[in-house]
Amino acid sequence: MIPSDPITLALSIILCLFFVLFFFGWKKNAYNLPPGPRPLPIIGNLHILDVNRPYLTMHELSKKYGPVYTLQLGVEKVVVICGYEAVKDALVNHADEFSGRPKVPLLDEMYKGHGIIFSSNDKWRAMRRFTLSTLRDFGMGKEAIENKISEESDFLVQKFRSYKGEPFNNIKNLNAATANIIVSILLSRRFDYEDPTLLKLLKMIHENSILTGSPLAVLYNTYPSVMRWFTNVSEKALRNVNEMHAFLQETFTIHRKQLDVNDQRNLIDSFLVKQQEEKPNPQLYFTDENLTTLVSDLFEAGMDTTSTTLRWGLLLMMKYPEIQKKVQSEIDKVIGSNEPQVIHRKEMPYTDAVIHEIQRFGNIVPSNVAHATTQDVNFRGFLLPKGIQVIPLLTSVLYDKNHFVKADEFYPEHFMDSSGNFVRKEAFIPFSAGKRSCAGENLAKMELFIFFTRLLKNFTFKAPPGTTLDLTHAVAYIAGPMPYKMCAIPRV
Repeated sequence: MIPSDPITLALSIILCLFFVLFFFGWKKNAYNLPPGPRPLPIIGNLHILDVNRPYLTMHELSKKYGPVYTLQLGVEKVVVICGYEAVKDALVNHADEFSGRPKVPLLDEMYKGHGIIFSSNDKWRAMRRFTLSTLRDFGMGKEAIENKISEESDFLVQKFRSYKGEPFNNIKNLNAATANIIVSILLSRRFDYEDPTLLKLLKMIHENSILTGSPLAVLYNTYPSVMRWFTNVSEKALRNVNEMHAFLQETFTIHRKQLDVNDQRNLIDSFLVKQQEEKPNPQLYFTDENLTTLVSDLFEAGMDTTSTTLRWGLLLMMKYPEIQKKVQSEIDKVIGSNEPQVIHRKEMPYTDAVIHEIQRFGNIVPSNVAHATTQDVNFRGFLLPKGIQVIPLLTSVLYDKNHFVKADEFYPEHFMDSSGNFVRKEAFIPFSAGKRSCAGENLAKMELFIFFTRLLKNFTFKAPPGTTLDLTHAVAYIAGPMPYKMCAIPRV
């Protein structure tokens, strides 16, 4: 447990740090790292960091130190890259050099370098190739998956209607709806929204998003040897991961018994077939550990990011009812009594602009997933060492005032020209960019359009009487809005 007296806690941490430094020494900087704020002994720059929302501090520091600077967390140096031009330079123009993943203690303990999100080198390449090809095989970007999303939209609309215009929290229902889409690809099944297994899985994912984005996680990742004595953040996160993995492993056992090589029903079947084909190979990538973590990665990412974006979308529609009316007017004009299809998007420039602006303003992965250099690299006049942690700050891209004139506001016109046509923005990279960009980007775009338009076709969203709508980002790894209730008023 953490000592209740903050002075006792601080002295304990300092004493332990001196002990660690005595044995391991300070890291020597033999490279030409970019300048940054002056670090203090032991704590580095932690004293200036907003540990609840570190991306805000990082973005602000770029105004003083430029688009590439060094931040020191404890004794570890981290390179922060800000602004669209610099981030693109790193992730696209130097894609191979910046395609690694750093050893982040808490995430390393949770995922152990398996799967697709936190793996590196040849293992990551094998998992990404397999994931991209398999998602395509099972309908990503195709009519089959669009039909599944439309069917799931029916269930979601029915669920919203059941509240009869009374206030409710939409987290559980949106999580369940988006989870069912990725589950259909992974497991060939669908969960009822009240299914206890699904609710338990969603609860664990939500808890871990909060845990891994918390101030305690920042401290744990900076001083893991010390902080494990003062916090159970690692223990809680690992408990959730292990429970989810136990559920998945039980599912894999069933799939193995029913596996038909000539009738692969889902991603798990395809992985198990690859596993059989790989057995003679001494370098095994299609292991049970990789299967468990890969499915967990895709389930978490496929559900949490899309549902969080939709939660931002509904909140913003309540906050700006005039924008909601314009979207509904376009829906009525283009779609009418039909159901939304992806093909309608080209005829709906305003709705398309609103969805893009929801993603930009929502900024749900503000710090990005940390990268690492795979080799020594000359970058913008600096020599960065192999393995150094790099943060290509998505906040600084999506809120780059050189590309978005009203970056701090919700302004759909960012994506429209003076004639009302939709305009693409090169700095719009909510899925990141380069070789580590989101593998499910096309699926997410399809889900966002169909779910969003279906909901606004059927309902007008209003805040409960007397409610003040807060656009502050919650403290979590996937940064959704603060919890809120809404009223879904059926449209006549």
